Amino acid sequence: MIEGNRIYLRPFEVEDASALLRLQRTNRTFFEQFSMERRDHYYTMDAQVEKIRQYAKAALEDQQYNFGIFTVEKDRLIGTISLFQVMRGALQSAFIGYFLDKAHNGQGFTTEAAQLLVAYAFEFLKLHRIEAGVMPHNEGSIRVLEKAGFHKEGIARQNVKINGRWEDHQVLALINPEDS
Repeated sequence: MIEGNRIYLRPFEVEDASALLRLQRTNRTFFEQFSMERRDHYYTMDAQVEKIRQYAKAALEDQQYNFGIFTVEKDRLIGTISLFQVMRGALQSAFIGYFLDKAHNGQGFTTEAAQLLVAYAFEFLKLHRIEAGVMPHNEGSIRVLEKAGFHKEGIARQNVKINGRWEDHQVLALINPEDS
C-alpha cells in the first residue's frame, strides 16, 4: 500500500472486482471518451476478475503495475492508476495512466495519486523516466501531470486509437531527479 493524505494506492485483489465493476459501469460513458474501445463483456464481473488476475501476473513479471485509488476517509475505490509498458535495460522507463470517478474529478485526488505513483516508480522500481500521453483537449489531465512535475515534450500525431478514431496525444514526461 502507498499512503497519501486523502487517498492510498494499493494493488487490486480479486475481492475488489465488484467495486471495480461498479466504478467502470458508473463511469462507462465518461471513461470511454479517453480509452480504447471496450466491448460489453468488459463490463462483467468475470472480466474484472480476469483483469485483476492479469494485473497480478504483469506485476510479478515487472511489466505493469496497477493500483486502485481509495479514499482514506471512506475506504472507497474512486479510480485506477497504473505504470505500464515498463521497459528495463538502457531505458528504465514506463508510461503512466489513470481514470478517476467523474464525481471526484477536480478535487486533487488524481494529482495526489500521480505524485504517489511517481515516488513509488522512482524510489522503489528505480525507473529513470515516466511518460504520459494525453489528448490535447484533455486540459484537466494535462494539469494533473504538470502539478506532478511532468513537462511537455511535443505532440504525437495520430498516436492512439480511441473510439475508432486515431487521436493526437500531448507527450509529457518526468525524469527521476536522482538520475539528473
